[in-house]
Amino acid sequence: MNDITYFQNRAILAPKNSIVDTINDYMLNLIHGEEKTYLSYDTPLTQNVDGQTVDDVHTPEFFNTISTPGFPNHKLRLKVVAPGMLLRNLNLKLGLCNGTRLIITRLGKCALEGKIISGSNIGDQVFIPRFSLTPSDVRIPFKFQRRQFPIMISFAMTINKNQGQSLKHVEVYLSSPVFSYDQLYVAISRVTSRKGLKILIIDDDGEDTTKTSNVVYKKIFRNIT
Repeated sequence: MNDITYFQNRAILAPKNSIVDTINDYMLNLIHGEEKTYLSYDTPLTQNVDGQTVDDVHTPEFFNTISTPGFPNHKLRLKVVAPGMLLRNLNLKLGLCNGTRLIITRLGKCALEGKIISGSNIGDQVFIPRFSLTPSDVRIPFKFQRRQFPIMISFAMTINKNQGQSLKHVEVYLSSPVFSYDQLYVAISRVTSRKGLKILIIDDDGEDTTKTSNVVYKKIFRNIT
């Protein structure tokens, strides 16, 4: 756990954020290290001619329950030596981009300290501040801000989040089938060798199986004879 190259070359991939959160909570409970829980400060906002003003229609307690992809949760559990992933671009020159992975080395009140384990700045010591974020999900019909660290634990991550990266060891966990085109291909192609790939598939009865559904466009079969 003290070797940063261990998590640099491996990850668990799953199709849904709910599965990823379950795995990350499970793995976080297994490791030893200093732990802190950070709660966000959520503020409802609305736009008018004067700019952003507070709207009392929705309560902060309601906003605390909202969880959306690419946005930090209200309750954020972190441990020293645990791997994390940035959810926002902070400083491109320092390698602090959306999707950058790092090992958490210190838990502060207003900032986190970590070492980068992906991209072109591997090994650099960096500091992650807490600041206000607005969700970009268009399905949310109202505006609010969440003051939280822009990071998530990343023992596991979604298949889509890992797109474009190559790793020596990839574990694909399919407790439910993939749900979008090319998702299964992306998951399998993240690993650099067949030896480094492991897949665990769970059927509807909760038993291990060797088969899973794939999603393809039917039109690709039209010209096949």
